[in-house]
Amino acid sequence: MRLHLGNMDKSLDEYDHAILRELSAHGRISITELASRINLSNTPTQARMRRLEEAGIITGYRALLDPVKLGLDHIAFVEVKLDDTREAALRAFNAAARDAPEIEECHMVASRFDYLLKVRTKDMSSYRRILGELISALPHVSNTSTHVVMEAVKEELF
Repeated sequence: MRLHLGNMDKSLDEYDHAILRELSAHGRISITELASRINLSNTPTQARMRRLEEAGIITGYRALLDPVKLGLDHIAFVEVKLDDTREAALRAFNAAARDAPEIEECHMVASRFDYLLKVRTKDMSSYRRILGELISALPHVSNTSTHVVMEAVKEELF
């Protein structure tokens, strides 16, 4: 996995960028191995990691799971249009979407619809149930439009 760092904080130097690239690809790497890969000793590497964590750039460590091997290989992107876009309605929708484990991602967008959801299920009938019972029942949803993924060509996490 390759991390694109974009226009990150200019106070990060080449070692910080190298640490972030290595950790994004190999989260369980030992400090010794990480230090070796970025050409620093253990102590400064560990200090830099701690600084990146304290600055909130590194927000945590987790296991990446293979959704296909877990039987969750049906992906749908759902356009959601709300009937009310005042702040209270947006907060209510956001909170409900965050609480729904079936919704893998939820993004407010500037478009003809208000939100784009990524939903991962085991099959189409599971998706239909989630659409009818969960997504359509979220606060202020007026209509939805679904785009079913035929093949995931590229999926990367930081």
